[in-house]
Amino acid sequence: MGITGSKQYGAMSEINVTPFVDVMLVLLIIFMVTAPMMQQGVDVDLPKTKAAAIKISEERLIVTVTKTQNVYINKTAFSVKALQQKLTKIREANPTREVFLRADKNVPYGFVVQVMAAIKEAGIAKLGMVTDVSEIDD
Repeated sequence: MGITGSKQYGAMSEINVTPFVDVMLVLLIIFMVTAPMMQQGVDVDLPKTKAAAIKISEERLIVTVTKTQNVYINKTAFSVKALQQKLTKIREANPTREVFLRADKNVPYGFVVQVMAAIKEAGIAKLGMVTDVSEIDD
């Protein structure tokens, strides 16, 4: 036999990964689209301001006050006294931790001040207020 003749071909032993990559890209796109929709939180009607947004470097610790005067740390409900105790423990673990306060615009001012006082009594030095940044009708 010569040069042009009889090469024997066996079964190809390589795995074709193209379909696997296609499926993974589709799944990635699906998760990227649906992940923001899956976030649930406490619904509050924030007051509107023209202030600029704050840059955050670590995970946020958000205290939320609803219009029914329920108080939450992120998504966990607390009384005002229990809030102070929890924040004291958080401050002991991380003394430079920032806390952000989200309060519904229909909550009485006195209750919001009560929550702010509990946060300050817990030893939290940095307290930020969360508002809805949009145009205000003058």
